[in-house]
Amino acid sequence: MIKVGDTLPDVTLMEYSEVEGNGCSIGPNPVKVSEAAKGKTIALFALPGAFTPTCSAKHVPGYVEKFNDLKASGVDEIWCVSVNDAFVMGAWARDQKTAGKVRMLADGSGDFAKATGLTLDLTARGMGVRSNRYSMLVKDGKVASLNVEAPGKFEVSDAQTLLAQAKG
Repeated sequence: MIKVGDTLPDVTLMEYSEVEGNGCSIGPNPVKVSEAAKGKTIALFALPGAFTPTCSAKHVPGYVEKFNDLKASGVDEIWCVSVNDAFVMGAWARDQKTAGKVRMLADGSGDFAKATGLTLDLTARGMGVRSNRYSMLVKDGKVASLNVEAPGKFEVSDAQTLLAQAKG
């Protein structure tokens, strides 16, 4: 499992773009993690799935709500990573009104989740292998803090916890 001091996995995530610009075409665009994280402080949180109850009611809204506070504490970007395809993440971004605040990054094949060692097997619930629920503060591609939830819990990966760590 990834730990504090480790470098983020060098994988490619996908991000759905609603508008064309800055070299991004409309639709899914690749985001090479190593390049996207270079020189930045990132509040990264991952969760089991888009449109799921806790993720939609608490996890994403907390980060949208704390956007200004996280930016003021030195966070350059907020990333939400989930084992879903880019189209689903794009639809969820619209639903959660994350534009300009949280980058909704698709880990469609679970490569990022597997590389971090933070997978969650939800096969019995019909969801396959997903990402565990966690958050991490990343500085220049390296994990500065890591908060992994116990199964079925939402206690340490929330925006308030990561904000306190970013301020620390």
